[in-house]
Amino acid sequence: MGDKRATPTAVKQLSRWIRSRSVRQLVTMASIAAFIFLILLKLFVKNYTYFYIAAQLAHSIGILVLIYKLTITKTCSGLSLKTQELTAIYLIIRLVSHFTFTRDIYIVLDSITLVSTLWVIYMIRFKLKNTYLKELDNMPLYYVLVPCLIIAVIGNPGSGIIGLLYMFSKTIEAISVLPQLRLIQNAKVVEPFTAHYVFALGVARFFSCANWIYMIIDTKGAILTGIGRGQLYLIVILLAEVVQTFILTDFCYYYIKSVVEGQSMMRLPSMV
Repeated sequence: MGDKRATPTAVKQLSRWIRSRSVRQLVTMASIAAFIFLILLKLFVKNYTYFYIAAQLAHSIGILVLIYKLTITKTCSGLSLKTQELTAIYLIIRLVSHFTFTRDIYIVLDSITLVSTLWVIYMIRFKLKNTYLKELDNMPLYYVLVPCLIIAVIGNPGSGIIGLLYMFSKTIEAISVLPQLRLIQNAKVVEPFTAHYVFALGVARFFSCANWIYMIIDTKGAILTGIGRGQLYLIVILLAEVVQTFILTDFCYYYIKSVVEGQSMMRLPSMV
């Protein structure tokens, strides 16, 4: 019958080729791919509001993954309660701002995400508390809330309490994932459903950042000139988007790497 040694699959060949690349090459390729993807999005998506909707949908998909994990596996191991609480906080604050500034699809999307997040919090706190890794979820919330409040005060657009609340929600959103990444760093191993959830957050941040990039392009830089006129809140918003994206970029890299290599459990280096 002859030698029946299996021929490497395309996925294995791709995985081997990726592993042979240097970190600099991988970062360069990822940057080029992201840039090309943004250009394609610009060509085919005419309304940049769709990017915001895509970001919210990606976040919602991540929440659905958590709901599946909690209901099917009956465990919340690997999930950060504090990240969920921060998510609920900024969503509640942002909803208050939406009702003041605008009443449209944003309210519907944020409301759905908030209800789902509150359900996840309930499951972790009460139904599945015996599986919650509290000792690993050890980032105090005031480490996030206090600096965010200070930044919000500095970047307040002068719209009174509502403007302050909006800035507060944006800064909290920017680093709300930090407790989850801290838990992952402590655990060193990421469970599949948790990895899917955090990756979904990374995708959401990509679309949200794309939304702002195209807003700047379509307004012919009016947003940037507003900064020059003393509208400091624009700096806060733009920096918040950049911070969120870069925080999750490293995780997404290791997530894709683990998927390509066929790893059932995602492992991270000592620093996230």
